[in-house]
Amino acid sequence: MTYLETVAQFYSEVAQTPEVGLCCVQSTPLQLPGLKIPLRMQEMNYACGTTVHTNELANQPTVLYVGVGGGLEALQFAYFSRRPGAVIAIEPVEAMREAAARNLEIAAQENPWFDTSFVKIYSGDAFNLPVTDASVDVLAQNCLFNIFEPADLTRALKEAYRVLKPGGRLQMSDPITTRCIPKHLRQDERLRALCLSGALTYQEYTELIINAGFGRIEIRARRPYRLLDKQTYNLEENILLESLDSVSFKVDIPEDGACIFTGKTAIYAGTQLFFADAAGHILQLGIPAAVCDKTAAKLAALKPKEIIVTHSTWYYDGGGCC
Repeated sequence: MTYLETVAQFYSEVAQTPEVGLCCVQSTPLQLPGLKIPLRMQEMNYACGTTVHTNELANQPTVLYVGVGGGLEALQFAYFSRRPGAVIAIEPVEAMREAAARNLEIAAQENPWFDTSFVKIYSGDAFNLPVTDASVDVLAQNCLFNIFEPADLTRALKEAYRVLKPGGRLQMSDPITTRCIPKHLRQDERLRALCLSGALTYQEYTELIINAGFGRIEIRARRPYRLLDKQTYNLEENILLESLDSVSFKVDIPEDGACIFTGKTAIYAGTQLFFADAAGHILQLGIPAAVCDKTAAKLAALKPKEIIVTHSTWYYDGGGCC
Protein backbone atom coordinates (compact mmCIF):
# COMPACT_ATOMS: atom_id res chain seq x y z
CA MET A 1 0.00 0.00 0.00
CA THR A 2 1.11 3.58 -0.53
CA TYR A 3 1.40 5.80 2.53
CA LEU A 4 -1.87 7.51 1.65
CA GLU A 5 -3.64 4.16 1.62
CA THR A 6 -2.20 3.44 5.06
CA VAL A 7 -3.50 6.79 6.27
CA ALA A 8 -6.95 6.09 4.82
CA GLN A 9 -7.10 2.68 6.47
CA PHE A 10 -6.06 4.09 9.83
CA TYR A 11 -8.67 6.86 9.79
CA SER A 12 -11.33 4.44 8.66
CA GLU A 13 -10.59 2.51 11.86
CA VAL A 14 -10.74 5.53 14.19
CA ALA A 15 -13.89 6.78 12.46
CA GLN A 16 -15.67 3.61 13.52
CA THR A 17 -14.04 3.34 16.95
CA PRO A 18 -13.05 6.81 18.18
CA GLU A 19 -9.61 7.06 19.77
CA VAL A 20 -9.87 9.87 22.33
CA GLY A 21 -6.79 12.07 22.54
CA LEU A 22 -5.32 10.63 19.34
CA CYS A 23 -3.56 13.85 18.43
CA CYS A 24 -2.85 14.87 22.02
CA VAL A 25 -5.04 17.99 21.96
CA GLN A 26 -4.32 19.94 25.14
CA SER A 27 -7.10 22.50 24.90
CA THR A 28 -10.89 22.30 24.74
CA PRO A 29 -12.60 23.16 21.45
CA LEU A 30 -13.36 26.82 20.79
CA GLN A 31 -16.33 27.81 22.97
CA LEU A 32 -18.96 30.01 21.31
CA PRO A 33 -22.29 31.32 22.69
CA GLY A 34 -25.12 28.97 21.84
CA LEU A 35 -22.85 26.29 20.37
CA LYS A 36 -23.04 22.81 21.83
CA ILE A 37 -20.57 20.25 20.50
CA PRO A 38 -21.81 16.64 20.71
CA LEU A 39 -19.69 14.33 22.84
CA ARG A 40 -18.99 11.93 19.97
CA MET A 41 -17.74 14.84 17.88
CA GLN A 42 -15.39 15.90 20.68
CA GLU A 43 -14.07 12.35 20.96
CA MET A 44 -13.21 12.47 17.24
CA ASN A 45 -11.35 15.78 17.46
CA TYR A 46 -8.27 14.45 15.66
CA ALA A 47 -6.46 17.76 15.45
CA CYS A 48 -3.36 19.51 16.74
CA GLY A 49 -4.77 23.04 17.12
CA THR A 50 -7.54 25.08 15.55
CA THR A 51 -8.26 26.63 12.16
CA VAL A 52 -11.34 28.55 13.32
CA HIS A 53 -10.12 32.13 13.75
CA THR A 54 -13.01 34.48 14.33
CA ASN A 55 -11.23 37.48 12.77
CA GLU A 56 -11.40 35.77 9.38
CA LEU A 57 -15.07 34.76 9.47
CA ALA A 58 -17.08 37.96 9.02
CA ASN A 59 -19.76 38.26 6.31
CA GLN A 60 -20.64 34.54 6.22
CA PRO A 61 -17.74 33.29 4.09
CA THR A 62 -17.90 30.19 1.94
CA VAL A 63 -15.58 27.68 3.61
CA LEU A 64 -13.98 24.64 2.01
CA TYR A 65 -12.85 22.22 4.71
CA VAL A 66 -10.45 19.47 3.63
CA GLY A 67 -10.46 16.33 5.77
CA VAL A 68 -13.73 16.71 7.67
CA GLY A 69 -12.86 14.26 10.47
CA GLY A 70 -15.67 14.04 12.99
CA GLY A 71 -17.16 17.32 11.77
CA LEU A 72 -16.23 19.50 14.75
CA GLU A 73 -14.61 22.38 12.89
CA ALA A 74 -17.14 22.15 10.06
CA LEU A 75 -19.81 22.78 12.71
CA GLN A 76 -17.82 25.69 14.14
CA PHE A 77 -17.43 27.25 10.69
CA ALA A 78 -21.18 26.82 10.11
CA TYR A 79 -21.74 28.84 13.29
CA PHE A 80 -20.42 31.87 11.37
CA SER A 81 -22.01 31.00 8.00
CA ARG A 82 -25.59 29.97 8.66
CA ARG A 83 -26.83 29.21 5.17
CA PRO A 84 -27.19 26.08 3.00
CA GLY A 85 -23.92 24.93 1.48
CA ALA A 86 -21.81 27.54 3.26
CA VAL A 87 -19.37 24.86 4.43
CA ILE A 88 -18.11 22.40 1.81
CA ALA A 89 -16.41 19.44 3.46
CA ILE A 90 -14.13 17.16 1.46
CA GLU A 91 -13.22 13.76 2.89
CA PRO A 92 -11.61 10.76 1.08
CA VAL A 93 -12.44 8.17 3.77
CA GLU A 94 -15.98 6.80 3.47
CA ALA A 95 -16.24 5.76 7.13
CA MET A 96 -15.22 9.25 8.21
CA ARG A 97 -17.79 10.87 5.92
CA GLU A 98 -20.48 8.66 7.42
CA ALA A 99 -19.34 9.39 10.99
CA ALA A 100 -19.25 13.15 10.37
CA ALA A 101 -22.75 13.08 8.87
CA ARG A 102 -24.07 11.22 11.94
CA ASN A 103 -22.35 13.68 14.27
CA LEU A 104 -23.81 16.65 12.43
CA GLU A 105 -27.30 15.13 12.71
CA ILE A 106 -26.80 15.01 16.49
CA ALA A 107 -25.51 18.59 16.42
CA ALA A 108 -28.69 19.69 14.67
CA GLN A 109 -30.74 18.15 17.48
CA GLU A 110 -28.66 19.88 20.16
CA ASN A 111 -28.29 23.30 18.46
CA PRO A 112 -31.54 25.02 17.40
CA TRP A 113 -29.66 27.42 15.07
CA PHE A 114 -27.92 24.64 13.09
CA ASP A 115 -29.31 22.88 10.05
CA THR A 116 -27.41 20.01 8.42
CA SER A 117 -27.84 21.73 5.04
CA PHE A 118 -25.24 24.27 6.20
CA VAL A 119 -22.51 21.60 5.76
CA LYS A 120 -22.25 19.59 2.55
CA ILE A 121 -19.93 16.57 2.69
CA TYR A 122 -18.37 15.27 -0.53
CA SER A 123 -15.98 12.49 -1.45
CA GLY A 124 -12.66 13.87 -2.62
CA ASP A 125 -9.11 14.67 -1.66
CA ALA A 126 -6.76 17.63 -1.28
CA PHE A 127 -5.18 17.13 -4.71
CA ASN A 128 -8.35 17.40 -6.82
CA LEU A 129 -10.85 19.64 -5.04
CA PRO A 130 -14.30 19.42 -6.65
CA VAL A 131 -14.88 23.17 -6.83
CA THR A 132 -14.21 25.81 -9.49
CA ASP A 133 -11.33 28.25 -9.59
CA ALA A 134 -11.47 31.26 -7.24
CA SER A 135 -14.77 30.17 -5.69
CA VAL A 136 -14.22 29.99 -1.91
CA ASP A 137 -13.31 32.58 0.73
CA VAL A 138 -11.63 30.24 3.20
CA LEU A 139 -9.93 26.86 2.81
CA ALA A 140 -9.15 25.08 6.06
CA GLN A 141 -7.39 21.88 7.06
CA ASN A 142 -6.35 20.62 10.47
CA CYS A 143 -3.57 18.09 10.99
CA LEU A 144 -3.83 16.67 7.47
CA PHE A 145 -1.26 18.36 5.27
CA ASN A 146 1.60 17.36 7.60
CA ILE A 147 0.95 13.75 6.58
CA PHE A 148 1.87 14.48 2.95
CA GLU A 149 5.28 13.96 1.42
CA PRO A 150 6.75 17.35 0.31
CA ALA A 151 5.83 16.83 -3.35
CA ASP A 152 2.24 15.96 -2.39
CA LEU A 153 2.09 18.89 0.02
CA THR A 154 3.11 21.17 -2.83
CA ARG A 155 0.26 19.75 -4.94
CA ALA A 156 -2.24 20.32 -2.11
CA LEU A 157 -1.08 23.90 -1.51
CA LYS A 158 -1.29 24.78 -5.21
CA GLU A 159 -4.78 23.26 -5.38
CA ALA A 160 -5.79 25.36 -2.36
CA TYR A 161 -4.44 28.46 -4.10
CA ARG A 162 -6.46 27.61 -7.22
CA VAL A 163 -9.84 27.45 -5.51
CA LEU A 164 -9.43 30.49 -3.25
CA LYS A 165 -10.76 33.86 -4.31
CA PRO A 166 -8.25 36.72 -4.60
CA GLY A 167 -7.54 37.76 -1.02
CA GLY A 168 -8.86 34.40 0.20
CA ARG A 169 -7.42 32.70 3.26
CA LEU A 170 -5.79 29.33 3.79
CA GLN A 171 -6.29 28.46 7.46
CA MET A 172 -4.17 25.56 8.66
CA SER A 173 -3.01 23.79 11.77
CA ASP A 174 -0.20 21.26 11.45
CA PRO A 175 2.62 19.77 13.49
CA ILE A 176 6.09 21.06 12.61
CA THR A 177 9.41 19.75 13.85
CA THR A 178 12.26 21.56 15.57
CA ARG A 179 14.78 19.13 14.04
CA CYS A 180 14.71 17.15 10.82
CA ILE A 181 13.02 13.80 11.34
CA PRO A 182 15.32 10.90 10.41
CA LYS A 183 14.63 8.63 7.46
CA HIS A 184 13.62 5.56 9.46
CA LEU A 185 10.72 7.49 11.03
CA ARG A 186 9.71 9.23 7.81
CA GLN A 187 9.38 5.86 6.11
CA ASP A 188 7.14 4.49 8.88
CA GLU A 189 3.69 4.84 7.30
CA ARG A 190 1.83 4.16 10.56
CA LEU A 191 3.71 6.94 12.36
CA ARG A 192 3.03 9.26 9.43
CA ALA A 193 -0.69 8.50 9.71
CA LEU A 194 -0.45 9.34 13.43
CA CYS A 195 0.98 12.79 12.53
CA LEU A 196 4.30 11.91 14.16
CA SER A 197 6.79 11.49 11.35
CA GLY A 198 5.78 13.61 8.35
CA ALA A 199 6.33 17.04 9.91
CA LEU A 200 8.62 19.59 8.25
CA THR A 201 10.63 22.31 9.93
CA TYR A 202 9.06 25.76 10.24
CA GLN A 203 11.34 27.08 7.50
CA GLU A 204 10.48 24.24 5.09
CA TYR A 205 6.76 24.51 5.84
CA THR A 206 6.51 28.27 5.26
CA GLU A 207 8.69 28.12 2.14
CA LEU A 208 6.33 25.62 0.52
CA ILE A 209 3.35 27.89 1.29
CA ILE A 210 5.11 30.85 -0.31
CA ASN A 211 6.24 28.76 -3.29
CA ALA A 212 2.57 27.92 -3.93
CA GLY A 213 1.94 31.66 -4.43
CA PHE A 214 0.75 32.96 -1.04
CA GLY A 215 2.19 36.42 -0.39
CA ARG A 216 1.35 36.80 3.29
CA ILE A 217 1.41 34.40 6.23
CA GLU A 218 0.20 35.17 9.75
CA ILE A 219 1.14 32.87 12.62
CA ARG A 220 -1.75 32.57 15.07
CA ALA A 221 -0.21 30.07 17.50
CA ARG A 222 2.90 27.96 17.96
CA ARG A 223 2.97 25.58 20.90
CA PRO A 224 4.60 22.31 22.02
CA TYR A 225 2.71 19.32 20.62
CA ARG A 226 4.49 15.98 21.15
CA LEU A 227 7.93 14.69 22.05
CA LEU A 228 9.61 11.93 20.08
CA ASP A 229 11.87 10.52 22.78
CA LYS A 230 15.19 8.79 22.16
CA GLN A 231 14.24 5.45 23.68
CA THR A 232 10.89 4.89 21.98
CA TYR A 233 11.85 6.16 18.53
CA ASN A 234 15.51 5.09 18.32
CA LEU A 235 16.93 8.61 18.11
CA GLU A 236 20.25 10.17 18.98
CA GLU A 237 18.41 13.13 20.53
CA ASN A 238 14.82 13.86 21.48
CA ILE A 239 12.76 15.67 18.83
CA LEU A 240 10.09 18.18 19.83
CA LEU A 241 7.08 18.55 17.56
CA GLU A 242 5.17 21.82 17.71
CA SER A 243 1.65 22.72 16.62
CA LEU A 244 1.52 25.67 14.20
CA ASP A 245 -1.71 27.55 13.48
CA SER A 246 -1.42 29.85 10.46
CA VAL A 247 -3.48 31.94 8.06
CA SER A 248 -2.03 32.44 4.57
CA PHE A 249 -3.48 34.98 2.17
CA LYS A 250 -3.89 34.70 -1.58
CA VAL A 251 -2.26 38.03 -2.36
CA ASP A 252 0.63 38.86 -4.66
CA ILE A 253 4.11 38.22 -3.32
CA PRO A 254 5.92 41.58 -2.97
CA GLU A 255 9.07 42.12 -5.01
CA ASP A 256 11.21 41.86 -1.87
CA GLY A 257 9.56 38.62 -0.73
CA ALA A 258 6.50 37.39 1.13
CA CYS A 259 5.46 38.89 4.46
CA ILE A 260 5.43 36.53 7.44
CA PHE A 261 4.02 37.87 10.71
CA THR A 262 5.19 36.10 13.87
CA GLY A 263 4.32 38.75 16.45
CA LYS A 264 7.39 40.96 16.18
CA THR A 265 7.13 44.68 16.83
CA ALA A 266 9.41 47.60 16.00
CA ILE A 267 9.80 50.50 18.47
CA TYR A 268 11.36 53.82 17.56
CA ALA A 269 13.57 55.19 20.36
CA GLY A 270 15.22 58.13 18.60
CA THR A 271 15.03 61.90 19.08
CA GLN A 272 12.13 62.74 16.72
CA LEU A 273 8.38 62.32 17.22
CA PHE A 274 8.28 59.66 14.54
CA PHE A 275 10.44 57.78 12.07
CA ALA A 276 9.52 57.07 8.45
CA ASP A 277 11.52 54.79 6.19
CA ALA A 278 11.42 54.93 2.40
CA ALA A 279 8.98 52.01 2.15
CA GLY A 280 5.84 53.43 3.79
CA HIS A 281 6.47 52.36 7.39
CA ILE A 282 5.94 55.03 10.06
CA LEU A 283 6.93 54.46 13.69
CA GLN A 284 5.77 56.77 16.46
CA LEU A 285 8.23 57.51 19.22
CA GLY A 286 7.97 54.83 21.92
CA ILE A 287 4.93 53.07 20.42
CA PRO A 288 5.36 49.39 19.42
CA ALA A 289 4.14 48.68 15.88
CA ALA A 290 3.55 45.16 14.59
CA VAL A 291 5.75 44.37 11.61
CA CYS A 292 6.45 41.32 9.50
CA ASP A 293 9.75 39.52 10.00
CA LYS A 294 11.14 40.90 6.73
CA THR A 295 10.40 44.52 7.70
CA ALA A 296 11.67 43.93 11.24
CA ALA A 297 15.06 42.89 9.88
CA LYS A 298 15.24 45.85 7.50
CA LEU A 299 14.34 48.39 10.19
CA ALA A 300 16.82 46.92 12.67
CA ALA A 301 19.60 47.14 10.06
CA LEU A 302 18.59 50.67 9.06
CA LYS A 303 18.67 52.23 12.52
CA PRO A 304 20.27 49.71 14.90
CA LYS A 305 20.71 52.25 17.71
CA GLU A 306 17.28 53.86 17.39
CA ILE A 307 14.90 51.03 16.48
CA ILE A 308 14.24 48.16 18.88
CA VAL A 309 12.84 44.97 17.38
CA THR A 310 11.13 42.61 19.81
CA HIS A 311 11.21 38.83 19.55
CA SER A 312 8.54 36.72 17.88
CA THR A 313 5.59 35.99 20.15
CA TRP A 314 4.34 33.40 17.63
CA TYR A 315 0.96 35.04 17.74
CA TYR A 316 -0.37 37.79 15.42
CA ASP A 317 -3.90 39.04 14.82
CA GLY A 318 -3.50 42.19 12.74
CA GLY A 319 -2.52 45.80 13.12
CA GLY A 320 0.85 47.50 12.80
CA CYS A 321 2.70 49.07 9.90
CA CYS A 322 2.72 46.41 7.19
